[in-house]
Amino acid sequence: MLMLRCPRCRCVADLDALTCTACDLALGFHPPTLTMMQSPPDGVRLGEQRWRPCANRERLDCNWLSGSDVETEECFACDVVRRRPDADEESAWRKLAEASIPKRRLLTQLAVLGLPVATFRDEAGGLAFDLISSRSSGEDVTIGHASGVITIDLVESLDEVREQNRIRLGEPYRTMLGHFRHEAGHYYQWKLVEQTARIDACRELFGDERASYADALDRHYEEGAPQGWEEAHISEYATMHPWEDFAETFAHYLHITDTLTTVALGGVVLKAERSDGVLERDVLPRATYVDARIEDVLDDWHWLSLLLNRASRAMGRSHLYPFTIAEPVVAKLAFVHEVLTAVGRDTPRPILR
Repeated sequence: MLMLRCPRCRCVADLDALTCTACDLALGFHPPTLTMMQSPPDGVRLGEQRWRPCANRERLDCNWLSGSDVETEECFACDVVRRRPDADEESAWRKLAEASIPKRRLLTQLAVLGLPVATFRDEAGGLAFDLISSRSSGEDVTIGHASGVITIDLVESLDEVREQNRIRLGEPYRTMLGHFRHEAGHYYQWKLVEQTARIDACRELFGDERASYADALDRHYEEGAPQGWEEAHISEYATMHPWEDFAETFAHYLHITDTLTTVALGGVVLKAERSDGVLERDVLPRATYVDARIEDVLDDWHWLSLLLNRASRAMGRSHLYPFTIAEPVVAKLAFVHEVLTAVGRDTPRPILR
């Protein structure tokens, strides 16, 4: 997604790195430029503004920088959180630190794609996160989206809980990043589709989202996915309701494009002449697919995912991408691709303060 480097020694730095693994320089992620910078305790001056470490750098391992022109000492990624555990809930805050990693990755990917990320502090219905632990708060926390607010149960950050839920629900894949991307799909369907002229085309592909969600939920958990669901949906959960079909498709689009662009920036090229007849052509993943057809995206993904699945099996794990993309799903992914790239062309890189 991004090839970040230490500003001093140019060593590659992970998106969430607090220090450089090569030279121990304190690092900070600068949201407006999507680059890594030095992060001394008193901040770094860029022009007339000083960018200081996020107030949650120590407690949440947050490496984002916050501009001196905002009232809060929290960075954009932390300030977009509307609700979080009480300050004295240490166990819940450890889960919050874990959940904040995929949240920051989501926000970064949205910025790379050029998607609008106005928050609840900027406008009514703006993006917000309620990150609450059902275990420590005693609340009945349901993962979901409503009117711009994405709610995540922090208990899902525990591997054993997430794996139990994955098995109980018959899911081949369940991650915190997947939760964030799925719920973001609900948000962007609401913002970029349902409130625009795109809604009719969306209904033709995904179904009418005005159908009763409560009835669909009851039916799904009583009867499960219909037989042959693989022929038109990316997952069993996508069959439940048109909203879930869009959100699942949106999440998979982010999974696919993020993985492709990440390996592209890592210099990965699949050479047909070295594949013992497996590859039909050389595969050169792209750093951006904004001007590509969805068929190009999925053709690159077909060959790359085959390799990644074999590599995952070589490590004794299941397939990295255990899904089959049927032709109707291609049409749905094409719709998501069209919506997101059209917005991204208008706003190539929104500024995250």
